[in-house]
Amino acid sequence: MEHRHITVRGARTNNLAALDVDVPRNRLVVFAGVSGSGKSSLVFDTIAAEAGHQLNETFPPFARNRLPKWTRPDVEHIGGLSPVIVIDQRRLGGNARSTVGTVTDAWTYLRLLFSRVGTPHVGESNRFSFNDPAGMCPTCSGLGEVVAAAVDRFLDLDRSLAQGAIRLPGFGDGGYWYAQYADIGTFDPHTPLREWSPQERAALLYGGEAAAKLGRKPPKAYEGVVERFERIYLHTSDHLSERKQEVIRRFTRSEVCPECHGDRLNAAARTATLLGYTIGELSRLEVSELAGLVRAVTAAQVAPVVDALTARLDAITTIGLGYLTLSRPTTTLSGGESQRIKMVKHLGSSLIEMTYLVDEPTVGLHPADVEATVRLLERLRDRGNSILVVEHDPAVMARADQIVEIGPGAGADGGRLVFQGGFAELHCADTPTGRALRRRRPVRREPRAGAGYLTIADATRNNLRGLTVAVPTGVLTVLTGVAGSGKSSLAAELVAQHAATVIDQSPVSTNRRSTPITYTGIAPAIRRLFAARNGVPAALFSANSTGACPDCRGLGVIHTDLAFLDGQEVVCETCQGRRFTPEVLRHTVDGLSIADVDALTVDQAVARLSDRQIARALRHLADVGLGYLRLGQSLSTLSGGECQRLKIARELRETAQPTTYVLDEPTTGLHLSDVDTLLALLDGLVDRGHTVVVIEHNLDVIRRADWLIDLGPGPGRHGGTVLYQGPVADYTDRDTPTCAALTAHVRSEDRRHARVGAAH
Repeated sequence: MEHRHITVRGARTNNLAALDVDVPRNRLVVFAGVSGSGKSSLVFDTIAAEAGHQLNETFPPFARNRLPKWTRPDVEHIGGLSPVIVIDQRRLGGNARSTVGTVTDAWTYLRLLFSRVGTPHVGESNRFSFNDPAGMCPTCSGLGEVVAAAVDRFLDLDRSLAQGAIRLPGFGDGGYWYAQYADIGTFDPHTPLREWSPQERAALLYGGEAAAKLGRKPPKAYEGVVERFERIYLHTSDHLSERKQEVIRRFTRSEVCPECHGDRLNAAARTATLLGYTIGELSRLEVSELAGLVRAVTAAQVAPVVDALTARLDAITTIGLGYLTLSRPTTTLSGGESQRIKMVKHLGSSLIEMTYLVDEPTVGLHPADVEATVRLLERLRDRGNSILVVEHDPAVMARADQIVEIGPGAGADGGRLVFQGGFAELHCADTPTGRALRRRRPVRREPRAGAGYLTIADATRNNLRGLTVAVPTGVLTVLTGVAGSGKSSLAAELVAQHAATVIDQSPVSTNRRSTPITYTGIAPAIRRLFAARNGVPAALFSANSTGACPDCRGLGVIHTDLAFLDGQEVVCETCQGRRFTPEVLRHTVDGLSIADVDALTVDQAVARLSDRQIARALRHLADVGLGYLRLGQSLSTLSGGECQRLKIARELRETAQPTTYVLDEPTTGLHLSDVDTLLALLDGLVDRGHTVVVIEHNLDVIRRADWLIDLGPGPGRHGGTVLYQGPVADYTDRDTPTCAALTAHVRSEDRRHARVGAAH
C-alpha cells in the first residue's frame, strides 16, 4: 500500500509528550512553535533519526561502523519513511584547507579544466590541487598563509632586561634563557630598552649581522630572541603542549605566504593560464562573475567539464551566494551561508521520493533574499520529494502546503500538537504562533536621542570602501543590508576601533556535562551554599568530583559501545540518574538535595535559592525567556534558539559603566513571541545607559530601532557603501532592498490586521 503520510505515534524524544501526528508526503510542511517547544525533537531527533537508523541497518556491519551514527528515538511507531537528507545550520567548519571551491566540487572541475586546456601544459589535475604534494606551494604547504613571529609584541621598551623587557616566557630575570642575554656583557640589563640604540635592539632581536656590527660582539653561539623563539616554537615537529600553543597564539600572526602570495599552489601551477587568468586569479573572482567567464571556454574536448562547472557555479548564484569566491575558506562562512552551500549539491539531483529536513533556511537572509530560498524548496518538492522545514518566518509559512505547530510552551510545557493546517487557518488559531501573527508590534515613533557618537574611521575591511560612519551612543542601532553587503565587516571595525562586548554566532560549547549551572558559572556558588549549610567539603556536591556516583561517574547514565550497532545509553541503576552518592543526597538546603536543585527550573530556582549571587545569574536566563530550563539539563538537548539566548544571558550582564554591545543576528532561532522578549531586553539595556548595535534582518527589530545604518546595495563588490543612516521612520521612498522590505512589511501588516478586524 502506498504511504502518503509519515505517521508518528507515541513520540517521547526529549520533551515530546507521546505525540501523534501524520505529516503529508510530497508536500512543503513547515514546523512552527516557540523556541524549545519540540519542533527539532520531532523533525530531527525523531523522524530523521529513525529514517537514518533504518537505512543504516540495510548495510553490512563493516560499512555500518563507518556511517554516521543515529540514536534511535523514543517512539512507539513511525511509518511512511523514505531516506532523509538533513540540511542543518551547523557551520561547515572544516580545516584551513577547506574552501567554497573544494566543498562544492567547483574547484575540482576548475583544476580539471586547467589540466586539459591551460597553457603552458602543467600536467594532471592534481598538479592544481593545493591539498596534493604535487600541486601545493612548498613554503606554506598549500595553506596560502604562513605563521610569522609578531616581533612587535616581543619587547616592552619601557622596561630593562632585569625588569622583564622580553615578554616571552623564560626570558625574564630568573627564566631559563635570561642569562643568554643579560649576562654576556653585550647588553646593559638595567637600562630600559627605549634608551638603547636601534642597533642594540636589532642585535637583541635578530643576532646575526646586527649583532656582529656591535662593538661589544656577543659570543659565537649567540642567538637573537626572534631566532630562538622560532626554533623553539615554530620549527619543531614535537607535539606542542597547551602552554606552547598559547605562547604561539600570543606572539605570532598569520601572513600571506611570501612565495605563492595566497594562491596556495607551487610555481608551475601558477604559470598556467586560461582566458588570460591564472587559476589563483579565477578563484578570487566572485562566483557570479566567474560563471560568465567560464562559458567563454569553447574547446570541444572539455565541453562536459565546462557544463558541469557552470551548472555548479549557477547553483551557487541561484541560492544567493554569487558574491562568494571559490578561495573563501569555509571556516569564515556564517551558519546561513553554510546551510545554503549544502543545498548546492541537491539542486541537480535526479533522486525523488527523498525527505529533505531543513533547519531554518532563512537564517542570515535579508527579506529580499527569502523568495529565492522558498522557490528552491518548492523546486525540490515539485520533483517529488517531501520537504520538512523548521521555520519561524511568516513568509515561509505563507508558502507552505501545511503548517504543524508544536507547543504550546517550551520544555515541559511543550511537546504537543497544537495546530495542523493552512496559513489562513493559523491566523485565526488560538496558539502562540497564531496570536503572534495577529498581534501588531509597536513601532518606535519617537527615537531616543543619542548621548554622543562612536566614529568608525576609514573602514576598508573586506568590501568596505573607506567608510567613515558615526554610530550614536546610548541608543539601539541596527545594521541592515543584504547578505554580504558589509554589515559584519562594519561591526568588526567598530569592535576593532572601540571597546565592545561581542555576542556572535559561534556555537555554544555543549559537551554532555554542560548544563545551565555550569554555563552560567554558578556551580561553585551552589556547592559553597550546600557546604556551608551542612559543614562538609564543597567537592562533595560536584558530579565531577568526590560526590559523584562511582558507577556512572556523575553522568546519571551508563553508555555501552556496541561497535557497529548504535551505542546504548541507560539510566544508571545505582543512582537512578541522580548522579550523586546517597551520602551526598542526604545533605539538603531548605529541603532540597543537590539532585533536587538540578531538577528545578530556572524560575523555581530564583524563587527557592536564597543566595543572591545565584539568583542574579539565573535572573539573566529568565530575562531572555529561558525560565523553563532545568538547571541540570544537558545543553546538548537545547535548540538553536535556546543556545543563542543562553549566550546572550551570559554575556549581557550588568556593568557599572556604560558598555557597547554588538550582537550578530540575535533573533536567530527565535519565535515571533520570543522576539518581543528580546526587544524588551535590548530596550532595558539602552534604558540603563548602554549602547546596543545589532546586525539584523528581522523587520520587527529594525522598526523598533532608534537608528538605522543600511549597507549595500548588493553583496560582495557590489556592496560596502552606506545607503542610509538615520531614524528608521525617515527611511522611505528609496530604491534599496531594505527600504522596499520595510514598506512591504508595513503594508502587509496593515492588510493582515484589517482582515482580522473584519473577521471579528
